[in-house]
Amino acid sequence: MADKQNNGALNLNDDARKNKYEEALTKYNCDLNDDEIAEKVKQIIAEKVHENDTPEVKRFLFGSIELTSLKTTDSDESIMAFTERVNQFDTEFAHLPHVATICVYPCFAKTVADTLEVDGVEIACVSGSFPSSQARIEVKVAETALAVKDGATEIDIVMPVGKFLSGDYEGVCDDIAELKATCGDAAMKVILETGCLKTASNIKKASILSMYAGADYIKTSTGKEKISATPEAAYVMCQAIKEYYEETGIQIGFKPAGGINSVMDALIYYTIVKEVLGEKWLTNKWFRLGTSRLANMLLSELEGQDIKFF
Repeated sequence: MADKQNNGALNLNDDARKNKYEEALTKYNCDLNDDEIAEKVKQIIAEKVHENDTPEVKRFLFGSIELTSLKTTDSDESIMAFTERVNQFDTEFAHLPHVATICVYPCFAKTVADTLEVDGVEIACVSGSFPSSQARIEVKVAETALAVKDGATEIDIVMPVGKFLSGDYEGVCDDIAELKATCGDAAMKVILETGCLKTASNIKKASILSMYAGADYIKTSTGKEKISATPEAAYVMCQAIKEYYEETGIQIGFKPAGGINSVMDALIYYTIVKEVLGEKWLTNKWFRLGTSRLANMLLSELEGQDIKFF
């Protein structure tokens, strides 16, 4: 009888936890129409992007770049050289802002920390079994804890997409919350992998749940799937950040990543953030760009000549 009573108590507790996540979602409009979102984004691009095509905005965008190396061929030597370029840039282009972040695999956190000489550049590590998030939570926690110990000041994790798509919102939030606790003072970005979520409604729900569970930033993509960042996904995520801020007073950062292939792409994301979230988000703390190819493109436009520095 005691076992039955205990099992009943556990089931009741599980229901209560599930209801907590469902209740969180009811505070936000997650019933979105994809066609309406696409039309709103099209209008913003047509009417507003040209206003932001200025040297000042491009300087800001350069300072928001997360310079990233996530290659199978990365080594201590290549990451050291990668980091040295950031050091050299600060000397050779002192009139321009430095990048916001260097982003690498966790095994290279110490290499970056030992090599980096520029104040204000964060050290980010993708963690938690990036890019799939398919590992036991103990493995994700260990990898994250070691990255922070080795010098990572920011951690990028991937939301467990499979759990989300199967409706296991409790499992999604528990994973995120445990990894946030592991991060300690290090900021944590949660990658939604929006290309796998398919619909605006799913992207909105994933955004809300990730913030609710402890994300300091929400990020579009790993860059490892066929569909990465899109303006439509960015619009939905920024709307979620805005509504969450209005509901809780907690400011959450935004990072589009993957598929940012041109200066115009970056200007579009900047414009969406400006129009949806406003000036408060237009700092390199709250708005980041996950791209490396953009660095040379922006640098070339700002300097008026073709430059391949990074």
